[in-house]
Amino acid sequence: MPAGHGLWALARRVSMAVHPVLSVLRRAAPRSALVVVVSQLLAGAATAWGLLLTTQVLGQLFAEGSAPERLQAALPALLLLGGVQLARMGLETATSVARANLVPRVFRVAEEELFRTSLQVELSSFDDPGFYDQLHRARDRGVLHMEGATTCLVDAFRAAFSVGGAALALLWLHPLLLPLLVVALLPEGWAALHAARLQYAGMPTTISLTRQVHMMAELATQRESAPEIRTNQAQDYVLSEYRRSAMALQDHLVRMGVAEARAGAVGRLLSSIGLVATFVALAGMLHAEWLDLAIVGTAVIAVRGASTALTQLMQMAHGLFEKGLYISDYREFLEQSSRRVRPATGVKAPENPGRIELHGVGFHYPGQEGRQALRDVSLTIEAGQSIALVGENGSGKTTLAKLIAGLYPPTSGRITWDGVDLRDMAPDSLADRVVMVLQDPIRWPRSARDNVRLGRHQREDPDSRVLLQSAEQARALEVIECLPQGWETLLSRQFRGGQDLSGGQWQRLAVARGLYRDAPLVIWDEPTAPLDARAEHAVYESLRQLARARTVLLITHRLASVRNADRIYFLERGAVVEQGRHDELMALDGRYAELYRLQTKLHGLEDDTS
Repeated sequence: MPAGHGLWALARRVSMAVHPVLSVLRRAAPRSALVVVVSQLLAGAATAWGLLLTTQVLGQLFAEGSAPERLQAALPALLLLGGVQLARMGLETATSVARANLVPRVFRVAEEELFRTSLQVELSSFDDPGFYDQLHRARDRGVLHMEGATTCLVDAFRAAFSVGGAALALLWLHPLLLPLLVVALLPEGWAALHAARLQYAGMPTTISLTRQVHMMAELATQRESAPEIRTNQAQDYVLSEYRRSAMALQDHLVRMGVAEARAGAVGRLLSSIGLVATFVALAGMLHAEWLDLAIVGTAVIAVRGASTALTQLMQMAHGLFEKGLYISDYREFLEQSSRRVRPATGVKAPENPGRIELHGVGFHYPGQEGRQALRDVSLTIEAGQSIALVGENGSGKTTLAKLIAGLYPPTSGRITWDGVDLRDMAPDSLADRVVMVLQDPIRWPRSARDNVRLGRHQREDPDSRVLLQSAEQARALEVIECLPQGWETLLSRQFRGGQDLSGGQWQRLAVARGLYRDAPLVIWDEPTAPLDARAEHAVYESLRQLARARTVLLITHRLASVRNADRIYFLERGAVVEQGRHDELMALDGRYAELYRLQTKLHGLEDDTS
């Protein structure tokens, strides 16, 4: 057996699986968990008492005298034994009911804790491939197996107390009976332990291959990927890649299954030998008059019952070994993510920032230390200004806007609002001051009303006046009025009765959402890219109205849209290479002027051909 797969390694793996389950149990359903422990403890005591009563009943039945006399003598103990068995059945029922309450609650609490953690970490964590992979492993496997581990844990308690009850009863009847029980159960335990070791050794390969299979399965069944697969005629490729991964997983599972079957066969053979040896020993002890016939009969019943319980116990431990690998992903994700949460601070962001300053700001994404997304950026934004960030793709415009909004901390330099460093501000208060409309916004699978209100879902708007005004300014109202149920239409085709929108219609809702949010700093990142000319004109009209009392940061490729900006910053490879008003930059005759003339010429040609 490979190093690290021994008994202690497996025991550590079980403890790693059990600890987070118990932690969630204490929060999810402490009363149900207590019911399980108490009821199984009493059930174990009932097992021991039942075996002792069985000895008494058998002693009366095997005693001298007529059959009616022996039966009459055994009747009180027999009735008490029946009562104990009924009580044990009641305790098992209580355990089953408690488990029915436990499992769904554990799943919900574990999943909620995962989501809470993922929502609290710094945004830069999602740009770390290691974190992102760990998050999805914890979500797709860890939480799911937490539910199964709860069931295994409850059943393991039940089996352990059953074995303990049988052992306690045999020890009470005669000290030599306990070693005989160990001899009878040892081979069964060895077989289960060996199977668990095989599973433990092969589980990393199983997980890796299963992920590969699931990746291709999602591509084959997801709505988003279906059009491109068909247009590229990639169906055969997807199927062949799935088949390659699935065949490798199949062969691996077959090898593991055959090895486990062999171990099981050896275990059953050894268990049979151990059982025969136990019965021979009992017969010898009976012949030597160390035990009477009633105790021997009870010992046989106890050994058979304990053997069944031990088999179940080992199966549950086996399940915990397997699930422990997945649950460790969940546990490690929570532990590591706690170090990615921005420390709480009492400094609130200014209600209406008067001046935003960047001092030598540099930034690189996690894992890309050699590639600077921003380099030595210094600029000043005054309250009420309209600022434009322009440049070619990959120049750092969106990254710079996210730093100004406080979504990322700079890796060098600093950003201040009214002289206060963004790092010192409470994240919630900072976010409260910002509206950000992105080029590719979330398509919330909720009603049209919620898609707009989610800009600031806590906002009081009892008569929906602000809601309607925001939708009208963004030209989203005409989209909503054409929906079957209007504002209450579900915007998702994944549910019955749901509707989908075009890219431009979704963007109008996103703009309306930004208008509804209403904050002093407004960041528009290509907000009109998917819109037609009329809708784009309407959005920019609403933007100009919004800019009258707010600071606006506009990111766009369409340079004609920024002619009236108070300040234009042209970025190239993460650095500001030109800045000024439109007429100043045109007079400079640099990169901005070159691109502006090129776009003007291109749009002029388009107009000529239309």
